Amino acid sequence: MCGIAGILHRDGRPASAVALKAMTEIIAHRGPDGEGQYCDGPVGLGHRRLSIIDLSDAARQPMVTRDGRHVLTYNGEIYNFQELKAELSTRGHQFHSTGDGEVLLAAFSEWGLSALYKFNGMFAFAVWDTAQRILTLVRDRFGVKPLYYTEVGDSFLFASEIKAFKGAPEFVPRISIEGLGEYLTFQNFFSDSTLFDAVKLLPAGSFLQVKLGNEPVTPERFWDFHFQEPEGDTDDAELLDELDSLFQQAVSRQLISDVEVGSYLSGGMDSGSITALAATQLPYMRTFTVGFDLSSASGVELGFDERAKAEHMSYLFKTEHYEMVLKAGDMERALPSLAWHLEEPRVGQSYPNFYAASLASKFVKVVLSGTGGDELFAGYPWRYYRAVVNDDFQHYVNKYYDFWQRLVPGKTLSKIMAPVWSDEMASSPKEIFRGVFREHSEQLTRPEDYVNHSLYFEAKTFLNGLLIVDDKLAMAHGLENRVPFLDNDLVDFATRLPTRLKLGNLTEVIRLNENEPGGKAQRYFDKTRDGKLILRRMMARHIPDSIAEREKQGFSAPDASWFKGESIDYVRRRLMNKKARIYEFLDRKAVTGMVDDHLEGRENRRLLIWSLLNLEQWCEAYL
Repeated sequence: MCGIAGILHRDGRPASAVALKAMTEIIAHRGPDGEGQYCDGPVGLGHRRLSIIDLSDAARQPMVTRDGRHVLTYNGEIYNFQELKAELSTRGHQFHSTGDGEVLLAAFSEWGLSALYKFNGMFAFAVWDTAQRILTLVRDRFGVKPLYYTEVGDSFLFASEIKAFKGAPEFVPRISIEGLGEYLTFQNFFSDSTLFDAVKLLPAGSFLQVKLGNEPVTPERFWDFHFQEPEGDTDDAELLDELDSLFQQAVSRQLISDVEVGSYLSGGMDSGSITALAATQLPYMRTFTVGFDLSSASGVELGFDERAKAEHMSYLFKTEHYEMVLKAGDMERALPSLAWHLEEPRVGQSYPNFYAASLASKFVKVVLSGTGGDELFAGYPWRYYRAVVNDDFQHYVNKYYDFWQRLVPGKTLSKIMAPVWSDEMASSPKEIFRGVFREHSEQLTRPEDYVNHSLYFEAKTFLNGLLIVDDKLAMAHGLENRVPFLDNDLVDFATRLPTRLKLGNLTEVIRLNENEPGGKAQRYFDKTRDGKLILRRMMARHIPDSIAEREKQGFSAPDASWFKGESIDYVRRRLMNKKARIYEFLDRKAVTGMVDDHLEGRENRRLLIWSLLNLEQWCEAYL
């Protein structure tokens, strides 16, 4: 697990070792254990090392093949590297380290891009082919590890984090107005755009090849999610056994490490099951929980603190447990550092994740996370139930698009962004949303097809955002975050499961939608035990039924109460300030009106307030 950065001057001029070192220094937090640079004419590859597997100098990067043809800088873990190493050894490859980086490099030199289909892990890497003079960038199937790129004149830059580009003299950070509109609509980025002008995120499951000259640079996909109903009858008991086997295999694979491994432990079933299995294989397993001071919370926020549930699971699994309690002022203290590390705000209030990573990093260098279980096994049934009965595909897109406008609905966006608004932006968010499905068939006939399309959409967008947040906030503390649910074999299995084994009340919701639209079906929209049916049954083999059947609980602070309570002065100071940077792009009257709606109790706009605070801090950090 590391940080990577690089330069390719496509006009052939030499890459600057000084600029390369500056780029890697900016992301030194990703790799506090070592650094390396490689320059060869127009190309420069940089690396910051976080030592996890093979702590010796033999695993240092950038790494060069024995024949000198291929050079690698790599961030991630290949969990099946030992099997690949054995196969490559039979083909004459010799290895001088016990790490996975050398195996990845040998596999690429042996099989080229075909090697990507053999890797089971999380990775973002770059390989320079000294013979063909081609730079290849790759990002793993699911997008666990981020990789950004930009072109400035004849210079192509890439890095694990956007801030690394600040080390290159040709890069000047500017806000992307289109990206701002996308974020204010979805509280996320559904395209490969970012909040930085001309900076792109390499899509998950894609590679990019860059040559000298001015040939266009276009990502190509080597893998994608494909949720589908199985053909013919299925044996539910066999599927349950297979899921159990694959889940245990996934957890075991991701325990490989030469440093200590711990686990996040919320009160939920996903992290609980991972911890239960890991604790049987690791002595002195450490677990970590962040809770919240709810003394000023109200309503549903009174249930946000899961420390008692986590402590009970720690007792059951005999872990060494640590916890932290967050209060209203903790957001204010974390925001400057968080905005710097996060770079582009995504998917909800992420400062609790920042503190959780900080806590875990004090005891371990690797932590297991339950991210991915909901997106694979339909953990958000109230979302899918809104989109299971449709007239046609366009009707589905319209309904789901309306639901996913998390911050500012389309009719309000032009008012909020009045200082920079242009007419062509009016249809942009809708086109971005529709573009997520551009490679999928519109011939959908069954409600199950729409559910599978919803699962695909969330895996490509919501999960992608969660993974970026997880990575950056963990790496901010020199911590490697692993996600056992995103194991190749487990994901392939999950995407082929029948919908009836994931959602419990789909048939009833369909009936009510058809017979009483907008009526009784509404009561199912907020049911949270309906999802992940087969996963709950499997997990009941490893954790108590009371935990396996627990309602879905998001990891969120009681910010709705805090923003109009203890943090109200902070919100006003930051967002009502005449010198606030966000008003270079946003309309002050429109924004402050929406903020006042929350502060005075008329509307719950906690997500918008968080996003505005984060955007203001981002402007200070990067513009």
